[in-house]
Amino acid sequence: MQPIVFFGDSLTAGYQLRASESFPARIQEKIDTLALPYKAYNYGVSGETTAGGRQRISSVLGRFERIDVFVLELGANDGLRGIPVRETTQNLQFILDEVRRAHSEARVVLVGLEFPFDLGPLATLGGGRMGHYAQEFKALFRLLAEKNEVAFVPFLLHGVIGQRHLNLPDGVHPNAEGQKILANNVWTVLEGVLR
Repeated sequence: MQPIVFFGDSLTAGYQLRASESFPARIQEKIDTLALPYKAYNYGVSGETTAGGRQRISSVLGRFERIDVFVLELGANDGLRGIPVRETTQNLQFILDEVRRAHSEARVVLVGLEFPFDLGPLATLGGGRMGHYAQEFKALFRLLAEKNEVAFVPFLLHGVIGQRHLNLPDGVHPNAEGQKILANNVWTVLEGVLR
């Protein structure tokens, strides 16, 4: 079976859900239904920033002789903390470079994010600076995908963000139903990579 490594944060890990309810597990169900020769590995760590991913990437890559597909989903926690977009971009580029170096044959899918929350009153601070940050944050993923010529999922949380019935009580993390939609959002792009 050819490995698909999902490398991300709580959105990938399936925060507070059973492992079988995470979106990588839901994607495995789609793979099995189609009898495709792939196995999904979930390396999501709740709370992880891109800096944390940068520190962790080599140990994950070293566990595999070969990685067929690498799905990178990180950045939401950077956005929440207001980490400079330049820093987030550099960390994600480092991870992409490490994947290329260690597993040059791997096909890569970059998962885009938009600012995870309605910023509310924060948006008016600093003369609308937070709105500018949100725009830069959203744009960094597409720019990275184009620069590195990798497949791109525009927005992981499309159809889930702000939908109370699709999120846990914290209003931030998708519930089991929300994770199914995340799986569909990723599958729209990933299916073409696998076939």
